[in-house]
Amino acid sequence: MHIAEGFLPPMWALFWYIVAVPIVAYGAYKTWKLIKEDEKKKVLVAVAGAFIFVLSALKMPSVTGSCSHPTGTGLAVVLFGPAVTAFLSSLVLLYQAILLAHGGITTLGANITSMGIAGPLVGWLFYIAFKRLNHTLAVFLAVAMADLFTYVITSLQLALAFPGESVLKSFETFLAIFAVTQVPLAVIEAIVALGVFKYFVEPVYLAKGVAA
Repeated sequence: MHIAEGFLPPMWALFWYIVAVPIVAYGAYKTWKLIKEDEKKKVLVAVAGAFIFVLSALKMPSVTGSCSHPTGTGLAVVLFGPAVTAFLSSLVLLYQAILLAHGGITTLGANITSMGIAGPLVGWLFYIAFKRLNHTLAVFLAVAMADLFTYVITSLQLALAFPGESVLKSFETFLAIFAVTQVPLAVIEAIVALGVFKYFVEPVYLAKGVAA
């Protein structure tokens, strides 16, 4: 999710930074610890980060001040959990904000919270809930829900910043607008990520105990 530079009121921009910074810091520690324990995981961490970057750079106009796009975070959260995914997402979003004018610095905290923290956390919970029942289904749901819930949180962020008549009505309006493009995008992203996982990641790494 990329809320544009300067789009949020300063109070809310600061609030989302306060939410995001400690979680990203913990994710950075978890990533460092992960790589230190097994250097072989460095390659897979890089692949997960690149997957986030490529998919989240494919934006489609959705509503003034924002856009819809795949997030790419579901694959990372399946492999490494929500903390590492938050850190990888923060690197991607920072790079995109500085060099691609995709998102912004003032809105970075909000974008990390929605795309890097909340969405992946929900995706991870679905993965944990379903992986013993059917691993393929668990990966599919994790990716799809990480994508969809990112936009639920973004809708809430925008509704809190611009409540109009009420926060609830504003939330419903933003959510309805995003859903037009995001529901099919989430399904497509889940199919692509599942293919990457099944044919490239799983055969090489899952047997070695790298994947979460």
